[in-house]
Amino acid sequence: MSEPGPSSAVSRRTALKAFGLSLAAALAVLRGRYRLFAGSADTYSARAVGLVRDTTVVDLLDQFRFQDFAEKPPRIDRWLTRPGSFTEADFDVYRTSGINVFCLGDGANDYEAGIRFYADWNGFIAGYPDWLLRVDDATDFERARTSGQVGVMLTFQNSTHFRGPRDVETFWGLGQRISQLTYNYANLIGSGFLEERDAGLTVFGLAILKRMNEVGMAVDVSHCADRTTLDALEASTKPVIFTHANCRALVPGHLRCKTDEAIQKMAKTGGVMGISFLSFLNRAREPVTIEDVLDHFDHVVKLVGVEHVAVGSDLDVVGNPNPVNGPERPDPPNFGRYQVHRDPEGRITVRGLDHPKRMYDLTEGLIRRGYGDEDIRRILGGNAVRVLDAIWGRAAA
Repeated sequence: MSEPGPSSAVSRRTALKAFGLSLAAALAVLRGRYRLFAGSADTYSARAVGLVRDTTVVDLLDQFRFQDFAEKPPRIDRWLTRPGSFTEADFDVYRTSGINVFCLGDGANDYEAGIRFYADWNGFIAGYPDWLLRVDDATDFERARTSGQVGVMLTFQNSTHFRGPRDVETFWGLGQRISQLTYNYANLIGSGFLEERDAGLTVFGLAILKRMNEVGMAVDVSHCADRTTLDALEASTKPVIFTHANCRALVPGHLRCKTDEAIQKMAKTGGVMGISFLSFLNRAREPVTIEDVLDHFDHVVKLVGVEHVAVGSDLDVVGNPNPVNGPERPDPPNFGRYQVHRDPEGRITVRGLDHPKRMYDLTEGLIRRGYGDEDIRRILGGNAVRVLDAIWGRAAA
């Protein structure tokens, strides 16, 4: 019999390595925990994995993919302009994230830019019908979970693209389902929270809001200043939502966070509040952990009930809060109101909630806090689906 050669030794090592990995995986299953990351020792409980996989998970503010300017051009720019550039490997990041529906939350400075944005995204979604699904009505939520497709909801974080009430119908027809009334500054509708003077909702703003109610487009006031927020809550005949906001009671003086009064009035409209994962919206100083984020979920639940809280991470799929590797830009006026602070590595995200599978970490946290399975399903997506169904469905009836 011949002596074993180098190739035999390599094959044997490969087989032993494969056996070791299989054994480790089997032991994890026996312990009721699972590894979801290649190359990571992090494990998730069978309960958490099951809850995410059996729930239609909705992120009410997820920018899909921010630009990475180290890539030339950034891949999101390629995806939107070069048919066929979105690969199966790209899609797999979304498919395995645990998030079934991504609500985009971009913005446009004017009507023409809004038209271009919706043309680009409608073309992108239509180009990959086996992978992507535009969410137009409540039936699309469940379809996204069960079909293997990823749902994309076309939404905006500003309403400057509405020249008048008729434009609301135009953009509804193009697929827009949520519009934030203002971003950080004032527009013709009302005031954002960076403004020194908040005059509230304008007459023009009331007309836009009324038309949004009529067609069934959800009214979002996440970045609106306090008076504009309260005016919108008072004026709307349909549920009003905060797609991505946090509780001022836990970050005193932070004007980007919502007061208890606003949260209570939101709940009375039948609305829902998505909790953001940005660190400085969750705690006034470092360090910020997932426990601080969970405190905001707890606060809303105690204040108005579990049926009014959801997820609005304000990140993209990989956990970026903004475009990366681009030139430094000066802060805009009054930006200090954001009260930004960074961790020792310069990040404004929360460790453990800044990666593609963060919904599993959130679910583990909710389990630690003692939430039951049904309430966790509501938070992960059930509440968002119910509220948006009420807004869209009643309009269509």
